[in-house]
Amino acid sequence: MRLGFPFLAVAALALAACATAPTYAPASGLGRPGYSEQRIESDRFRVVFRSQAAADPGLIEALALRRAAEITVETGYDHFIVDRREVDRGQRSGPTIGVGVGGGSFGRRSSFGTGVGLSFPIGGGGEAAQTAALDIRLGRGPKPASPDAYDARDVLRTAR
Repeated sequence: MRLGFPFLAVAALALAACATAPTYAPASGLGRPGYSEQRIESDRFRVVFRSQAAADPGLIEALALRRAAEITVETGYDHFIVDRREVDRGQRSGPTIGVGVGGGSFGRRSSFGTGVGLSFPIGGGGEAAQTAALDIRLGRGPKPASPDAYDARDVLRTAR
């Protein structure tokens, strides 16, 4: 059985789309892929990493932790504690089909409604970008014995 060039081209594009790895770089604007941070207090930051497409949520969080470690070292601290973490795993934004049944009116003239809808997202399909957001608190000295505490230099040594 011969598949033909169009099928192979579509298959290659689909595989390439799945293999897109997040780019570790500063975000170039609001809602754009990459990392960003906001200082909340002198020793507290909110760190966000956003992927440009669907990616492994563990990788997205690891990249946010990497940026948190960089901030920790750059500001002269040794460890950080994650006070709050949110990982938005994205949502499917491809075509959807819906079926509905409407109300009826019964009496002298009866009616009943049904419907089928098909929607396509404007701007493309696939899965939405994913985001990891961390609220961190910086500290000096050895890291506390907590599962939410990280030694910044250890994180940077093992960063992806």
